[in-house]
Amino acid sequence: MLNITLIPALNDNYIYLVHDPVSGQTAAIDPALAEPVLDVLAKNQWRLHFIFNTHHHGDHVGGNLALQQQTGCTVIAAKTDRQRIPGFTIGVDDNDILALGEHSIRVISTPGHTRGHTAYYFADDGLLFCGDTLFAMGCGRLFEGTAEQLWDSLQKLKALPADTRFYCAHEYTLANGRFALSLEPNNPALHQRMAQVTDLRRQGQPSLPSTIAEELATNPFFREHSPELQASLGMVGKRPLAVFTQVRHLKDNF
Repeated sequence: MLNITLIPALNDNYIYLVHDPVSGQTAAIDPALAEPVLDVLAKNQWRLHFIFNTHHHGDHVGGNLALQQQTGCTVIAAKTDRQRIPGFTIGVDDNDILALGEHSIRVISTPGHTRGHTAYYFADDGLLFCGDTLFAMGCGRLFEGTAEQLWDSLQKLKALPADTRFYCAHEYTLANGRFALSLEPNNPALHQRMAQVTDLRRQGQPSLPSTIAEELATNPFFREHSPELQASLGMVGKRPLAVFTQVRHLKDNF
């Protein structure tokens, strides 16, 4: 079993450390800062072997160079982001296969939030690290890509096994849930989930991981088929991509 450590950083970021106790290998996902990662590594007597970056934004790569300097780790990111990832070592494309010890990792290209956005899927472990493409009850803003690109990226993630646990890079869940309720106020699964998340956050606990199944039931960016959501938008029977695009537009201004 992989050991996954959530490290809060900046205002609402999460850095993830994934440690394989069999091989001793450890990877950091989107290290916004180096210091808290080094603290966890030292506390557990782990060595950092890899950084997996989902995209180039500063709150995902800010710790790369300091970590690489202190640990000699390999920095992995999309080939197309070679010039934008500090410490870039190895470039990957869609469907490339990586490994952490004996654990296989499939690279999933997920453009939309940025052009080179990439997710990392540990298929045998049922784990997904998806950066800012998919959030709990939300999805990323369109900074560099198009709505169609982000839609296509989300369809890839939506098609993963329902019990896949995913770890996104921000604690946005409560705000996302409030928006979701504005579109589906009669969704019982959504009300139940908001109660659970509210309780977790009151206790200072993260709302993550989520699962693909939970998102299918509560995430408006996965629910373009919902009659209530379509009615809220005044888009009953419209094309799924058009519904998704309108939901993204409304979330931008919520």
